[in-house]
Amino acid sequence: MAVLRNLRVTLEMIKWEHSVFALPFALCGALLAANGLPGARQLTWIIIAMVSARSAAMAFNRLADVGIDAANPRTRTRALPAGTIGAGFVITFVIVSSALFTLAAWQLNRLAFALSPLALAVLLLYSYTKRFTRWSHLILGFALGMSPAAAWIAVRGSLDPRILLLTAAVTFWVGGFDVLYSCQDYEFDLATRLHSIPRFCGIARALTLAGIFHVIMLAFLIYTVVVFGLGKPGFIGIVVVAALLAYEHSLVSSDDLSKLNAAFFTMNGVISVLFLFFIAAAVLLRR
Repeated sequence: MAVLRNLRVTLEMIKWEHSVFALPFALCGALLAANGLPGARQLTWIIIAMVSARSAAMAFNRLADVGIDAANPRTRTRALPAGTIGAGFVITFVIVSSALFTLAAWQLNRLAFALSPLALAVLLLYSYTKRFTRWSHLILGFALGMSPAAAWIAVRGSLDPRILLLTAAVTFWVGGFDVLYSCQDYEFDLATRLHSIPRFCGIARALTLAGIFHVIMLAFLIYTVVVFGLGKPGFIGIVVVAALLAYEHSLVSSDDLSKLNAAFFTMNGVISVLFLFFIAAAVLLRR
């Protein structure tokens, strides 16, 4: 029972259900690589790889940041600093999740397996970047942005440079909303000298920069749709994503961050799922 309780607490701590942020873009990469639906076996192992990789990364992040979380009034009630769960169990969870990711890569193909240590290194070492660079938001973005390229490799066993357009789009999408999210820790980052864009730019300029990141994201999405010949469904998807991003940014301002969680969690999940829907429609309709 204790193991099940610890597992439940760990899954709640890493918010595993928010894998929805990265998974749809990985599935976009798989659809584009297969020019349709991948095989059931490939799709299963891609999903296992994505969920296990994100689980390892999030749990490791909580381990790396336990001291920071304990000092921050906003995060001191999280499971590790609050003592709800022990570090030993979380370390085991990271190891098992990383092993499951490596197994999934091995089941997919030789290149995916060969690159799995590099992917894990990016996912885990991101946790330390806020200690030395304000651009940690984009490094987090790249950690999730690898997912379309990884899915392409999983399907094809090789890398096509075109899929890196979608990697760039996801990098700036995640980087933008992480800048938004970090605004709520502006005072703490300032006091503890942690690196973040809000700390260096102030909240108002950080919100503007987040908007610029999302405009860049849209530019890469347009290029992706053109390069892959996704036609009207792809462009409609971009219009929908742009409208939702505009709404997301309308929820927050430099003097009112009260709706930040709605912008971060709800809208980004909706954006990624809807974009997958339109890309899937574009790929399947052109066959």
